[in-house]
Amino acid sequence: MDAPVRDSIHEPAAQLRAWLAAFERVFVLTGAGCSTASGIPDYRDTSGEWKRPPPVTYQAFVGDPAMRARYWARSLAGWPRVAEATPNAAHMALAQWKAAGRLSMLVTQNVDGLHQRAGSDAVIDLHGRLDEVVCLACSARQSRDDLQRQLQDANPEWAGMEATSAPDGDADLEGYDFSRFRVPDCRLCGGLLKPDVVFFGENVPRIRYETARAALENSDAVLVVGSSLMVYSGFRFVRLAHETGKPIALLNRGHTRADAMADLKLDADCVETLPRALIVQEALDIPIAANNP
Repeated sequence: MDAPVRDSIHEPAAQLRAWLAAFERVFVLTGAGCSTASGIPDYRDTSGEWKRPPPVTYQAFVGDPAMRARYWARSLAGWPRVAEATPNAAHMALAQWKAAGRLSMLVTQNVDGLHQRAGSDAVIDLHGRLDEVVCLACSARQSRDDLQRQLQDANPEWAGMEATSAPDGDADLEGYDFSRFRVPDCRLCGGLLKPDVVFFGENVPRIRYETARAALENSDAVLVVGSSLMVYSGFRFVRLAHETGKPIALLNRGHTRADAMADLKLDADCVETLPRALIVQEALDIPIAANNP
């Protein structure tokens, strides 16, 4: 008797493909686990606990010049890693799936812009984007690359400093004296500059929340990719889906806050799983690691 032919996709992908087949419009929420294969570290371990001290809060950034200098010094060292990061196979698979019309809305908790670099359009960046800087006084905007040059010009002794990458464009610079680090002000009004991201202690802008909620209401199901959902701003969409009876699938390494709500929970790597689960059968043999660093 001939040996049975094995499916060309691994089991988590097969499960996800089967689950998704019943839905025409899927709301997708992504988190840090979607970008780790692109070299951007995440905050939490597989138990959902912090791997490192929590990030700076909005209140500390705005109210404490020393904390602000520390933030921008670490950002000076950490930004190049984000700027140079390339989308991985998970980002690419979601972009192709979105172009095919099966993805009703792509909402990300990430601030790295990698979904857009992969070709996804109309992405809701729930927590903003690191590649833009905003003045808190006059709302003027500039690119993060532009500010990087200002930071280097103001602090030549810090330029090119080697540091270990940390989440969201941060870097580990423990033991350094930040008191002499010079932080540029807004060139138009002299106001305080802040990356255009939602810090801990800040609220997601209402328009982003309402747009995402409307998309969720018009979707058939919810797929979470690479998020433990420990941050409420993302978790609330899954909770709302659960309360309204929408099916939920979770693709994440380790525990999530919504495990008990899920119809399907896959403890698997999203870079390995998504390309095989989302792309049409004829394209299943794509080199899934091609976009990894």
